[in-house]
Amino acid sequence: MKAAVLQTLASPFVVEDLDYLPPEPDRVLVRTHATPFCSTDCTNWAGKFGKVPPVILGHASIGEVVEVGRDVRHVAVGQRVVVPGTPECGRCYYCSIGRPDQCSELFDRTDGYPIVAISGAGQKVRASGNVGGYAELMSVSANQVFAVESDLGSDVLSLMGCGIMTGVGSVFNVARVQPGESVAVIGCGHLGQWVVQAARLAGAAQIFAIDPVAERTAMALKLGATHAIDPATEDAIELVRDATDGRGSDHAIEAAGPAGSQELAVAVTRRAGTVVLNGVKQLGTTVTYSQVSIAVQGRAILSSQNGNVRMRRDLARYVSLLEEGLLDPEPIITSRYRLDGINDALRASAELRDLSGLIVFDH
Repeated sequence: MKAAVLQTLASPFVVEDLDYLPPEPDRVLVRTHATPFCSTDCTNWAGKFGKVPPVILGHASIGEVVEVGRDVRHVAVGQRVVVPGTPECGRCYYCSIGRPDQCSELFDRTDGYPIVAISGAGQKVRASGNVGGYAELMSVSANQVFAVESDLGSDVLSLMGCGIMTGVGSVFNVARVQPGESVAVIGCGHLGQWVVQAARLAGAAQIFAIDPVAERTAMALKLGATHAIDPATEDAIELVRDATDGRGSDHAIEAAGPAGSQELAVAVTRRAGTVVLNGVKQLGTTVTYSQVSIAVQGRAILSSQNGNVRMRRDLARYVSLLEEGLLDPEPIITSRYRLDGINDALRASAELRDLSGLIVFDH
């Protein structure tokens, strides 16, 4: 099976044939239908997030089950499954308290990502995020595959495991936006566009799309934002305050990654407001806040790893939003690539020309 392997950090992906290992008792082989090229993988590709080559990137995907380990019961060969970037083992401490976004299977592994295949040169190849979606086949934990029943195409549903879950979840599960409230969205890439749409569905009265790329804020306005702000040329803090009787937004949802974006999220939020942080740009990055802004002024600063979703609860709900036309994926899917075009997808993402470029597969 062919896979796009990152053999050397910050060098082009190499598309090569791999021999996949048979599934362990608790693993599943999935034939890949489509995988979004996420901007996070620009960071991974550049070596800023600890990936060790040779590795297959692509941390959320969709495909068809082709083989299951002997202990797997909840999915069967032939089923279409969403493969998100976060497993839900259901047994660890975090799953037991209702926070599978912090599942120990993802965060507490001591052996690194699993070896899933052997290259023609005899190299052991790992799958990033335990997914490895930039390949014709994925070997994944059974705790990371979720059957989906829908007439929607796999290209649309491939967005579920990363952008939709994180963006929509950050509005409904984390910020818990209420009708009539105001929301500032910091960063209007693919994730920010989902946040904008979810904030609209939540009934937000004001949605501030904050991004220096004019095409992206223009898109956000079409998807439900009420204000577009360029933080490179405009005073985002003052503009948000001017529109909210001098207070600042009720919520700020950061969807960009750089430290400055997360600092801006606090600055545009009113006292006793909610700040939701989604992005991570590089291991070791630090964020600077004034003590008064976070210790005295009552803001709640919340993490939104994968939108704090619970796949067994939220997947069907979010698929329904797509089926009913309440979420619009079409403006967000900006390009489609074959696997051998993955380096084009990388460049388009790095140069901010794509929101979501999909790697699509024909089988």
